[in-house]
Amino acid sequence: MPMGGQKEHDGADGSGRLYTADQRARRDATRWTLVQGLLAPFQFLVFLISLALVVRYLVSGDGYSAATLSIVIKTGVLYLIMVTGAIWEKVVFGQYLFAPAFFWEDVFSFAVIALHTAYILALFTGGLDPRGLMFLALAAYLAYVINAGQFLLKLRAARLDMEAAA
Repeated sequence: MPMGGQKEHDGADGSGRLYTADQRARRDATRWTLVQGLLAPFQFLVFLISLALVVRYLVSGDGYSAATLSIVIKTGVLYLIMVTGAIWEKVVFGQYLFAPAFFWEDVFSFAVIALHTAYILALFTGGLDPRGLMFLALAAYLAYVINAGQFLLKLRAARLDMEAAA
């Protein structure tokens, strides 16, 4: 439960809605909503390609370089969506992270980022062998899928919220 005892979906007005009217207006007016809307499916496509390359390597032992490059690219896209998402959150909610409406999604996003960053560190320091790196990438990807699910549920809640407000 977010700080202050509010339910996760409480808007700033305590109505139980995801967005207040002002927040919804800011969300709809900012270009960062479009940026997030474009980056999210792009990141998912990068994830799917990378996942296929990682699994291919783990099954056949072929394609280590391609799998590694794809994980680095996926991590870069993740960092980009995190930074632009924080900007979006600042515009809409007035704070860069942990706005009550997205508190748990942000918390779990940090776990996703930590796992991806651990992969990058292990890659560049030689901290894990190739198979270990791929299994770490799979753990990061599992966390990403869970986090993406959180955001998809939040998008659905926002749609239902708009329908209820209409």
